[in-house]
Amino acid sequence: MRNKVVQMICLTGFLLAGYLGNTAAQTPKLPTKWTAEASASLNPFPEYPRPQLVREEWKSLNGKWDYLGGKERTSALNPQKPITFSAKPEKILVPYCPESVISGIERKQEINMWYRRYFEIPKNWNGKNVRINFEAVDHDATVFVNGKKAGSHAGGYDAFSLDITTLLKAGSNEIIVAAYDLNDGRMPSGKNGPRGDYTFSSGIWQSVWLEPVNPNHIKNIRLLPDLENNRLKVTVDANALSVSAIALDGKKIVSQAEGSAGKIFYLPISNPKLWSPEEPFLYDLKISLKDGSGKITDEVTSYFGMRDVKLGKVAGVVRPLLNGKFIMQVGLLDQGYWPDGILTAPTDEALKSDIDFSKKAGFNLIRKHMKTEPKRFYYWADKMGMLLWQDMPAIWYQNEDTAKVRPVFRKELKAVMDEHYNSPSIIAWVPFNENWGAFDVPEITDWVKKYDPSRLVNGNSGFNNNPGYQKAAGDPGNGDFVDTHIYIGPYDASKPDNKRAASLGEFGGVGLFVRDHMWPVENNAYAYEPTVAALTDRYVLLMSQVEQLMKYQGLSVAVYTQTTDVEHEVNGLLTYDRAVEKMDIKRVSEINRILIAEGKKMNEK
Repeated sequence: MRNKVVQMICLTGFLLAGYLGNTAAQTPKLPTKWTAEASASLNPFPEYPRPQLVREEWKSLNGKWDYLGGKERTSALNPQKPITFSAKPEKILVPYCPESVISGIERKQEINMWYRRYFEIPKNWNGKNVRINFEAVDHDATVFVNGKKAGSHAGGYDAFSLDITTLLKAGSNEIIVAAYDLNDGRMPSGKNGPRGDYTFSSGIWQSVWLEPVNPNHIKNIRLLPDLENNRLKVTVDANALSVSAIALDGKKIVSQAEGSAGKIFYLPISNPKLWSPEEPFLYDLKISLKDGSGKITDEVTSYFGMRDVKLGKVAGVVRPLLNGKFIMQVGLLDQGYWPDGILTAPTDEALKSDIDFSKKAGFNLIRKHMKTEPKRFYYWADKMGMLLWQDMPAIWYQNEDTAKVRPVFRKELKAVMDEHYNSPSIIAWVPFNENWGAFDVPEITDWVKKYDPSRLVNGNSGFNNNPGYQKAAGDPGNGDFVDTHIYIGPYDASKPDNKRAASLGEFGGVGLFVRDHMWPVENNAYAYEPTVAALTDRYVLLMSQVEQLMKYQGLSVAVYTQTTDVEHEVNGLLTYDRAVEKMDIKRVSEINRILIAEGKKMNEK
């Protein structure tokens, strides 16, 4: 009864919010406890969107924008001029995609999307360069300011930034964004694509914001912990000026160093406090950019964790090591879909809640599957101590128009890796999954490892599975894992060879129907249990079997499917609306923690 009352409150709040916001009020198919709050917000996601490169001054452009969209609209693919908006355009709530109910649009596959809003520049920004930042727009974006083209970007999973200083005027400024997303499987799209089986997502789906900078400013930083030499490797992307860096433990200065922009320099960290899931210690970092006279022209704050990840042998078995020790990676497949926001969590609290739940349930790993998240997700994983495997969203038709499709995949893979390079929580990259869109797998696996040797690489997770419309790429034979997917499993999981660890990249997927908390379609899972108790018993049995495989067959990673139900799939530990725990989480946590503890004992052999 309580869940019914909560749903009614959420639904009433959502409808009222839509009415007050001058947006047509759709009825959410499955509201979350955050739906009403998100839809009523004048400024969704007010939190600073870039936690690893923080400046004090910024301005959010999230909120209501004018919107025109649809297949019949003027093409939004690299237009040379903006369209003219009608007198009464629709309103969309940015940064929610137009397919989502929170956006106020809730239409499928618009293809051509045009956004408009007006803004003013704060007076204290006078004399500064103004940059507009888009955290993610799917897939091709073109930006106009006051009728003039400011720039464009292609790629749905990485941020971009444009200097719009010369296009601004006093008072009100107009920005128009053209977003084009054909979503035809020839660009990275993951489950959000023609062979994915969930609601599509397109257009602006992460935060839009402004920041003032000096002409000489820090564009990016690259941080790499070096435990072997007790130091942090630092590279600052800026004009050829001097750089200073200060590492702090709370308010205490731990280390400081000087260097040059564009060149590697090191911050010594003596007796470092290590980052791990049990103790996710983060150092604060302040980086200053100076001109020839020593005047500070830019200053940013960041953070870093001291940890390393590599393969090593434990009792003669190749296993992944964190800070020199084997930790059994007990994970959840996390697809990051929401019934109200699709690819976008309704709020930052909601985004954090999935990690918080996973920690409470005793997991130490999340496999972020077929999508990326806003930077704050990785911040929360860094801060809370959650290991991450990051998938690259798949293309689907890698053998069609190869001269165009394959370079796009490579380009966007590199962009995703660059975007999240500094997060200590990310310990592995997964360029391909189950042969989806797979091509040149050994070569790309080697490239990923060479480009980022500080992390592990799982070249083709679940290589034993393959969609029927293509030939399987199979086991690449390189990278750091021999990885299979077994449903229900876990028996027949892969075994380590003499150079790679064994990973069960997906297994489980046992479902439970929870009336009034399911997506309104025919629901399914790989297997079913009738009650919470029975499903919990089944999970405990599966994890006890995983323990046997860890001890006697060399298994080092087990990723259970999945964190939440997703649309038609009802095999989550949580319902899709995050309202109901479908297992006894105390028992789940207990068996997970036992498994991790038993794994640690293996370091003593």
